[in-house]
Amino acid sequence: MPRMPAPTLPPVTTLTTTPTTAPTTTPTTTPGPREFVAMMALVMALNALAIDTMLPALPAMAAALHAPSANAQQAIISFYFFGLAFGSLLHGPLADRFGRRRIILSAVVAYIFVALATPMAQSWTMLLAMRFLHGLCGAAMGVVATAVVRDRTSGDQMARVLSLIFLIFMVVPIIAPSVGQLVLMLLPWQAIFALLATLAAAMGLWVWLRLGESLNPDDRLPLRLAPMLDSWRQVSTHRQAIAYMIGSSLAVGANYGFLNSAQQIIAVSFGRADIFALCFACVAAGIAISNFWNARLVLRFGARRVSQSALIAFLLLSFIQFYMANNAESLWGFVAIVSLNMGMIGFIGANFSSIAMQPFGHIAGTASSFQNAVRTLVAAGVGAIIGAQFDGSSMPLAKGYMLCGALSLLCILWGEKGRLFTRPNPPHLP
Repeated sequence: MPRMPAPTLPPVTTLTTTPTTAPTTTPTTTPGPREFVAMMALVMALNALAIDTMLPALPAMAAALHAPSANAQQAIISFYFFGLAFGSLLHGPLADRFGRRRIILSAVVAYIFVALATPMAQSWTMLLAMRFLHGLCGAAMGVVATAVVRDRTSGDQMARVLSLIFLIFMVVPIIAPSVGQLVLMLLPWQAIFALLATLAAAMGLWVWLRLGESLNPDDRLPLRLAPMLDSWRQVSTHRQAIAYMIGSSLAVGANYGFLNSAQQIIAVSFGRADIFALCFACVAAGIAISNFWNARLVLRFGARRVSQSALIAFLLLSFIQFYMANNAESLWGFVAIVSLNMGMIGFIGANFSSIAMQPFGHIAGTASSFQNAVRTLVAAGVGAIIGAQFDGSSMPLAKGYMLCGALSLLCILWGEKGRLFTRPNPPHLP
């Protein structure tokens, strides 16, 4: 992969900090822009590590715990996603009540304990239950980190900061399968979970030492059911928010379909299990590169214009992928077209998320949690369905991309009432 220049980070003045009433043990300083972006990226990356380091080990884990079928190994990934979805509903309201920092640290501790306990599973059912629980803990990493970003930024600037975060975050999926493969060369698959616990402990220490509380005391919400349901009602009845939330779910669902079946497609369809990590890195690089460019393009053209153009390109590329899958597709042709489509998801993800979050600054934690829950649950379900169709070829994945792209575009057309490429909230740049 060609070396890319370091991204230009937003100036300090664009990342403001709200007062905090945290106890004296809380850091009194806030990370600068570069440290903040890196910290939030690596917090989120704990989830990517828990998913992508597993991919080379799926056959060994399935064999050791007597999975009922070859395609059943995909459940190791899907159940983590389902845990992420349900955990999102829990951590957002807690973060709005008790603050961002406390919830992130508590979740990191729980993540470590579950990672250490998972290798002790004695049955396939128990392994899946532990994966669900691990995702439940890991959900805080995405939900609360997004809320912290929303506390400090908004609009196109938020989309730009998220893109920079995702740019660093995406380095992890590029290297994680190789890390997992390296562990398997030296140790049994259980050692992967020990590695996850170690990395989470290091991340938790960094947050504990450096991340101050970003939630304004005036925005703390009581942990009561009625206000929570009212917040969910606000999010789920906002036309544009729900359109971008579901549209993102469908596009990301195609990505999850690839994650679920990638190991089987490379190993079975193309017979190249030996270079799975390399192929996966090439595909993941597509999202990393697009997030690099999105961070630069979004302030110039706006989140809607960039993401909607990418969605249309995503749909067109899926037709090409379908044609290739139906005409003696080569391994590197498959890797190239999926890399391009993953690149389009890179332009879609951060922008759709920031558009969907824009109206809810006053309830950022709850809104982020609800949106993440819906996005992840829908995407995990779609990805599981696509992966379960694996028949020894890449055709089910190509069909999944086409259908997800078309339905996502229909959602955005509905949410925008047929008007695409608008820019309602351009930033005020110095």
